[in-house]
Amino acid sequence: MRVAAALQAKGGEEFAKPGSIVEIKFVKGQSLSLTASRLLALMILTAGGDAWQDRPHRMRKADIRRGHKGNERISDMLEELHRTLFAIDDRSWRGKKATLRFSLISSSREEAEDTDGADAGWIEWEFTPDARKLIQESESYAVLNRQAVLGFRSSYALKLYEIGSLRLHRRQSTWKGDMAALRAALGISPDVYKDFAQLRRKVLEKAKAEIDQLAHFRVEWKEIRQGRTVTEIEFRFEPKDAPAQIATVDEIERHSTGRKARREGAVEAVADTVEVGSVVKAAISALIAPEKSSEIVFPQGTIRFNAEGLAAIARSHGGGWDIDLIADAYRQQMGDRLAKLKGAKLTSSWTGFCESFVARRGRP
Repeated sequence: MRVAAALQAKGGEEFAKPGSIVEIKFVKGQSLSLTASRLLALMILTAGGDAWQDRPHRMRKADIRRGHKGNERISDMLEELHRTLFAIDDRSWRGKKATLRFSLISSSREEAEDTDGADAGWIEWEFTPDARKLIQESESYAVLNRQAVLGFRSSYALKLYEIGSLRLHRRQSTWKGDMAALRAALGISPDVYKDFAQLRRKVLEKAKAEIDQLAHFRVEWKEIRQGRTVTEIEFRFEPKDAPAQIATVDEIERHSTGRKARREGAVEAVADTVEVGSVVKAAISALIAPEKSSEIVFPQGTIRFNAEGLAAIARSHGGGWDIDLIADAYRQQMGDRLAKLKGAKLTSSWTGFCESFVARRGRP
């Protein structure tokens, strides 16, 4: 849980979800709604490095509603988490292969509404012993972006985003499975989308469109057939390059209204207006408050000694390549645009470039 604790201490929008929880499969016929999936992600974010401990965790209702304007009651989401079962391969008391079924939440409390409003209170919950054991023993983590999690409009897209975030940094950044495994992984009921063409259109294509817009990577898939029947799916996850990372950060920071239209390229006519508005807001902000001197900028020389944060990203995501070699390639690709990048956008762009550098060249 050191990764989760480190990200929690760092602050910001990124948090770690244990790989064992990401890859857990739904019991056949069960799945989580989009709102319940988001709540589970926020619970894991809030619990951080303490998620494995046998203790209650607490979160403000307002933090659940932040970025979400739906009418779903928090009580409905909690009840859905309580009754949804997951399954993992296990061993019986006799050492035989067995399937363990369990829920993730053992108990929860929600403060009643009062005069301060429905979202003024808190919720409290505890993870089940089986969930805590999975979290504690997890050897891998998916680093997720909170704003991206809240931005997805498809539960299938959110689940595939989590899987991609987990597998992106592996030597083989792919996921492969048959149709039963695909349904179990994404929580697709066996009663819907029985025709693969319909599943492709309603699930895969929509999930890809959202992920390509909001995630720090892109997803492609290959359909493996026996005759005319699709029997297996292989997803491939590829990190975005630096300019695409910047576009993703810009999109996440924009209001969700019009996001689908922007994704489909239907709002070119108003794009200039939006950009002018952004420029005006930035100019006003600059007049009201001076720029923070602590904002990260990309140095001209080596990043080994005068840019510890950027160097750490290159060591973590650069696949073992010389970090100054990656930095020179980054400067060459970005050109004059690099002088305008700073803070979170620079960090996201640099991380994406390091990942794509390794994806293109392999490891040294």
